Amino acid sequence: MSLPPGFMDELRTRISITDVVGRKVMWDQRKSNQGKGDMWAPCPFHQEKTASFHVDDRKGFYYCFGCHEKGDAINFVQATENVGFMEAVQILAREAGMPIPERDPRAQEKADRRTQIADVAEAAVAHFRMMLRSAAGADAREYLTRRGLDEAALDRFEIGFAPSVRQGTFQALTGKGLAEELVVAAGVATKPDDGGTPYDAFRDRITFPIRDARGRCIGFGGRAMDPNARAKYLNSRETELFDKGRALYNHGPAREAVGKGHSLIVAEGYMDVIALDRAGFHAAVAPLGTAITEDQLRLLWRMTDEPIIALDGDKAGLRAAMRLIDLALPLLEVGKTLRFCLMPEGQDPDDLIKAKGRDAMKDLLGKAEPMVKLLWRRETEGKNFDSPERRAALDKSLRQAIGQIQDPSLRHHYGQALKDLRFQLFRAPRPNRGGNSSGFRPRNAPAAPMADTRASALAAGGLSHSDLRTALILATLCLSPTLIDQFEAQLERLEPNRPDQARLAGFLLATPERDPDVLREALSQANLSEALENLLRLGHVRIAPCVRAPGDTEKAAKCLAEEFAKLAARRGIDDEMAEALEDLDHAEEERLNWRINHALHARQMADSPKSGDGSSGGEDESDLSKKLSDLIAAKPWEKKTR
Repeated sequence: MSLPPGFMDELRTRISITDVVGRKVMWDQRKSNQGKGDMWAPCPFHQEKTASFHVDDRKGFYYCFGCHEKGDAINFVQATENVGFMEAVQILAREAGMPIPERDPRAQEKADRRTQIADVAEAAVAHFRMMLRSAAGADAREYLTRRGLDEAALDRFEIGFAPSVRQGTFQALTGKGLAEELVVAAGVATKPDDGGTPYDAFRDRITFPIRDARGRCIGFGGRAMDPNARAKYLNSRETELFDKGRALYNHGPAREAVGKGHSLIVAEGYMDVIALDRAGFHAAVAPLGTAITEDQLRLLWRMTDEPIIALDGDKAGLRAAMRLIDLALPLLEVGKTLRFCLMPEGQDPDDLIKAKGRDAMKDLLGKAEPMVKLLWRRETEGKNFDSPERRAALDKSLRQAIGQIQDPSLRHHYGQALKDLRFQLFRAPRPNRGGNSSGFRPRNAPAAPMADTRASALAAGGLSHSDLRTALILATLCLSPTLIDQFEAQLERLEPNRPDQARLAGFLLATPERDPDVLREALSQANLSEALENLLRLGHVRIAPCVRAPGDTEKAAKCLAEEFAKLAARRGIDDEMAEALEDLDHAEEERLNWRINHALHARQMADSPKSGDGSSGGEDESDLSKKLSDLIAAKPWEKKTR
C-alpha cells in the first residue's frame, strides 16, 4: 500500500522514538540525557548487562554498538512486535491519533509535486532576499535597522522584501522557467476568481520564510510596511505544504537548541523569536498569527516536557494564556505541562530585551509559573468571595476545570494544589477585640500574655491550652493520615499559633499522601520531621491513647472530633470574654462580675480533662475569680487624675 508522502512526515513528527523504545527497555539514568534526547539502555535485541543501545530522539533513530541493530521507530515496532511495515505504521498512527489514509496509487506523483512546490518556495526566498537589498527595499532596510536587526540577523532568518508591484514576484519566478501553476500552488501568487493572470500574494511586505522541522520552506509570513494595511501580518494561505495550525516559526533550529539544553520559549510573533534568538535564547518558536492549536501543542511537547509560554503583557496576551489552559488541560500527561511567563504590561519579549537587556528576560523566564497558578488566577482574579454561594461557585468551576485532566494521579495533584491556594485565600484575619490600632490580628499570631499571667507555667513554657490541643491534633493526623480528608474542614480552621505547627498543618492540607510510612518520608523531604518529633515528645501528646495506638483509626477519629470540638468551644468562650471586656466602660460592676465569672467557669469546664488524653485543667478557679474581682474593683477603665 502506498501512503501519501505527507502522512509519513506527519507521523514521524508526532511520535517520539524515546517513548516508543521506552516501553521495551530500562533507560540507564546515569548515562542518558533526556533534555538532549540522548538515551542509553541495555539492548533489547541481544543479552547484555551494559547500556550499549543508543537512541537519538532528535534524529529519530536507534543504534546498538554491540549487535549493530539500527533503525527508526517503525523498524523498532516491526522488530519487537513481529509485525510488517504497514502494521507498524498502523500501531504508531493509532498512538498518534492519526487515521490511516486510503490507498493512494498516485502517492509517488504527489511526492514529486510536493518537492516541486518546495523548490518554488525556495526560489521565492532567494527573490525576496534580493529585493531587500535592492533600491526598492530601502525603506524596509531602514525599518529593520530601527528594530535592531543587523546583517547577521537578516541572513540567519533569511528575511526579505516583496515590493509593492502587483506581479513582480510572479513574473520573476515564471521568468526562470517555473510553472505558473506551481507558483500559485506554493502560495507565492494568487489566481483571481475570473481566471485572469495570477498576482503576487505578498506586496509591500517584509517577508519571513516559514520552514518545517526538516528545514523545507513551506510558506511565508509578511509584515506590512503600510501602517494602514488591513492586516499588519499576513501568512501564506494553506497549501499542499503549508498548514499554519501544524507549523511553528523557527521549529527546526529551536528543536536543535532544546537538544543542547536550552529552554523552549513560545512567543507570539516573528520579531519576538528573532529578538530572543539574538539575546541567546535560541530555542524560541512562535505560532503563526493564531492561538496555539492542539497540533502545535503536541509539537512543543515533542521537543520538551515543559515549554515556557512567554506572552505579551496586555489583555490580549492574558486572554491567549487563558485559552491555552483550556486547550492543554485535557491533553496533560504526567511530566508534560506548561509554564507561563507573562511580560510586563504593554511589553513583548522584543520590547523587554531592548529596554532592559538579556538578564531581565532571563530573570523573568526563571520566574515562569506552573499552569495551576494561572488557572487559579483566572478563576479568582477580580472576584469577591464574601458569600457561601460565591465560594461554592468557585469550587464548582475549579472542579470542572481539573475534571478535564485524564490522568487520575495528575488530576489529584492539581486538586491538592488548588486546595492549598484556596486555603490561603480564605484564611482571613479575625477581629481583635482587645483594641489594637488596626482592629485586626493575624489568625496565627499569638496574643501577648497579660501581666498577671506571664508567670504562669503555661506562659513560661510557651504552650497554651490551644497549643497543646493543636499539637495532639497534628500528631494524630500525621500518625493516621487516612483521617485527613474526614477532618479537612476543621483542619483548615485550626489557626495554629506556633510557626512549626502552622507549617505542619499547611503540609497536611496540601499533601496527597495517606500512607503513614510514605507521609513520614514526605515530611522528611519537606524538613518537617523535627516538627513532628517535637510534638510527639510532649507529655500531653505522648500519653494520648490515639498516639499510643496509631493503627486504631476509630480511636483516633474520636480523639480528633473531641479535640476539634473543644477548640471551637474555647474560641467561642474567648470571644464572649473579649466582648465582655469591651463593655467595661458602661457596665454595672455586679452584672460584669457575674458575666466574666460565668465565662471563666465555662472556660474551666472546656479545659477540664474528660477524655483521658492527659490534658490538665487551668489555674485554680477561686484564685482566678479573686484576681478578676480585684481587677474590677480597681476600675482600670476610669481615667486616673494625677
